[in-house]
Amino acid sequence: MAAQSADLEALVAQAAVILDEASTPFIAGHRAASAVQKKGNDFATEVDLAIERQVVQALESATGIGVHGEEFGGAPIDSPLVWVLDPIDGTFNYAAGSPMAAILLGLLRDGEPVAGLTWLPFTDQRYSAVVGGPVYYNGVAQPPIGHSEIGQCVVGIGTFNVDWRGRFPGRYRLAVLENLSRVCSKLRMHGATGVDIAYVSAGVMGAAISFGHHIWDHAAGVALVRAAGGVVTDLSGQPWTPSSPSALAAAPGVHAHVMEILDRVGPPEDYL
Repeated sequence: MAAQSADLEALVAQAAVILDEASTPFIAGHRAASAVQKKGNDFATEVDLAIERQVVQALESATGIGVHGEEFGGAPIDSPLVWVLDPIDGTFNYAAGSPMAAILLGLLRDGEPVAGLTWLPFTDQRYSAVVGGPVYYNGVAQPPIGHSEIGQCVVGIGTFNVDWRGRFPGRYRLAVLENLSRVCSKLRMHGATGVDIAYVSAGVMGAAISFGHHIWDHAAGVALVRAAGGVVTDLSGQPWTPSSPSALAAAPGVHAHVMEILDRVGPPEDYL
């Protein structure tokens, strides 16, 4: 397959133009109302749907590579080469009027993230990288993220309701938050997983914890953080893969410290 040997830098450059074009309707649709109700309190706006259609058509036309999107699915995740798209990461923020929302686009090759783009149109922040680095912020190469101490950095954590059940119960998440607070007072709950992980790749945050499993939330950020020299695993410490039930993206030293905290908290099953 010709795409297997494709120039990743060229693909990212093509994708960047497409995401720039998608940023116009993204900004214009700010505070869009729910159009499609999903599980729990999750939903999609008409802008989610329109941007996904626009980006998928443009990517497939420009690159010849299939796209797997959050709203409509598409090409299989295990394709030899596939784009993974979240048209609006942080949909609740987007609908509420918060600028903490992004377009996430990752490129998987045989299940491995080899390129990532995270665009925050409201704040004019654009992060991109291919495997091997560096990460580019608004087109400027950034230094690798170095060893950090957890007490001196910002740590992002996913949102939750303490009464939630499931794979990572609310009480477990609360215990993680409580134990993190003992060593790091700089905790943030942005409600936009992809934004948090992109910020780790740029050294804005030292770590980001995601209790979710959706590939479109993680693919772009995993590529970014690994390109920056960071570590991405699931919450058990296993290397992140498309089937991982969670994600922990962090600077090397911070990752080790968060894993120590998770070990002390114990398994999620203890909190059911």
